Amino acid sequence: MSEHQNCIFCGEVTKVIENDLAFAHYDSYPVNPGHCLIIPRRHVAEYFQATDEEKAAIWALVDEMKVIIDREFKPDGYNVGINIGKAGGQSVPHIHIHMIPRYDGDMEDPRGGVRGVIPHKQKYVRKV
Repeated sequence: MSEHQNCIFCGEVTKVIENDLAFAHYDSYPVNPGHCLIIPRRHVAEYFQATDEEKAAIWALVDEMKVIIDREFKPDGYNVGINIGKAGGQSVPHIHIHMIPRYDGDMEDPRGGVRGVIPHKQKYVRKV
């Protein structure tokens, strides 16, 4: 049995939008309302293994989903990121880009954004 036969993204997934090489769907465990995943159709584990065409298709859907999420959820900002490899927090071995809408007040101090993956390094500390 190949790895992709057990992949949660290779089975039936409710798609919000799609193109020839990728699709988007809302995250089953959203961080915030509108949190979605952009996923290539081909089972490929890591972003850097994707073809240039797949990468272009993925990023085109990020732009399209922004329009949809802006209209439906009216966020105040976004975090967009990819977990790559075990050390990078990847838990599903199929590329997926997290597109997380952010809302004023959803956390006390959001400065540092994606730097928060290592919480004590989220805030900038200037060296003198």
